[in-house]
Amino acid sequence: MNCESPLLTDLYQLNMMQAYLDRGETQTAVFEFFARTLPARRGFLLAAGLEQALDYLESLRFSASDLDWLKSTGRFKANLLDYLRGFRFDGDVHAMAEGTAFFAGEPILRVTAPLPAGQFVETRLINILHYQSLIAAKAARCVLAAPGKVLVDFGFRRAHGAEAGLLAARASYIAGFAGTATVLAGQKFGLPLYGTMAHSFIESFDDEILAFESFARSRPDNLVLLLDTYDTEAAAHKVVALAPKLKAAGIAIRAVRLDSGDLVALAKSVRKILDAGGLAEVTIFASGGLDEDALAEFARHNAPIDGFGIGTSLTTSADVPAVDCVYKLQEYAGLARRKRSVQKATWPGRKQVWRRYGADGRMRGDVLAREGHDKDGEALLHPVMQNGQRVRPPEALDAIKRRARGALERLPEPLRRLHPDATYPVEIAPELVALAAEVDRRQQSHGASAG
Repeated sequence: MNCESPLLTDLYQLNMMQAYLDRGETQTAVFEFFARTLPARRGFLLAAGLEQALDYLESLRFSASDLDWLKSTGRFKANLLDYLRGFRFDGDVHAMAEGTAFFAGEPILRVTAPLPAGQFVETRLINILHYQSLIAAKAARCVLAAPGKVLVDFGFRRAHGAEAGLLAARASYIAGFAGTATVLAGQKFGLPLYGTMAHSFIESFDDEILAFESFARSRPDNLVLLLDTYDTEAAAHKVVALAPKLKAAGIAIRAVRLDSGDLVALAKSVRKILDAGGLAEVTIFASGGLDEDALAEFARHNAPIDGFGIGTSLTTSADVPAVDCVYKLQEYAGLARRKRSVQKATWPGRKQVWRRYGADGRMRGDVLAREGHDKDGEALLHPVMQNGQRVRPPEALDAIKRRARGALERLPEPLRRLHPDATYPVEIAPELVALAAEVDRRQQSHGASAG
């Protein structure tokens, strides 16, 4: 599947483009991407996916075969096909930097472009930004639940597709994970790669200690041995017995991995066996259906586990698999626009988010304001694309990761503790309220009713 094809979109985008062109509606439009609401278990989200969104906008093209296929459907007129033949996204984009914490109602991306172009890119932009921001927030929760621990993305195999698994590795790294088991993410994004062994490797030998030794001699660097194929404590004793022989060959055992059972009890038991056997430097790594709740439980019980592989719960964001993220028209032809549907009303016009901090450096509240109406605090939306071209080179992933770490450090303490009832204040500026009333009066005068 070609994830870069312009046809990876919803049919209604092309339907609307056709109708816009038929009416000559090609003036400048402004769209914003934001989360309507946050689920109960998400006190904050973490902006991610901007680089892939900009890649998409810069490279968006319709090939001759794309156009031939669209023509063959009989759905579209010659004027749309001619428009798409030379189509390039030549709009402007403002965005929050990746790694920025954000909240409901706050746009993290604004597109300013001719109406047909701004409309067309909706589907893929939501697809890119929603998923990575969702996974980055899930990963951030794991990081906050396990301070000081090494966290690794183990989730590719159960991700919902290849692109999802790859981008989950990137998003989790931004949020504070140490790396990933997904090899392509190492090549594509330069992420540190982590890998151990599967139970099948141990099972392929009749002798477990021979399996350990064979693997160690084949893969001596960063050696991690899996203990729970048969009897976890017995395997730990075998590691102690094998260690001097490996040491004589210049091979150090770096860690052991636990993947099943009562991980708190097993970690404590294995830690005692390793320490008694002179292997205090060998760390314990755990995996197997873990999420932030399990990590918090390990911390409460002082489990001697140094690192964790987080898999399915991460790449599927299993507890909250989707957030109500939308991309809405806020201005067209110089006039502010808004939706007034029940429970889905939007604030009109181009907006800026201003973040205020307390004396302790922690975030204390945001203001959602009209663009051009400056407020106290830090403005979060900045130009990232002009006339369809990036305004600066792609940002280094480690710089984004440092920003995310700073964002998590500056969250209010209830959000850092993942308190289920924690909220964060986002104030609506008075001039935005006034603009909404003005738009409502204009719409009502032209016959638009609420609901």
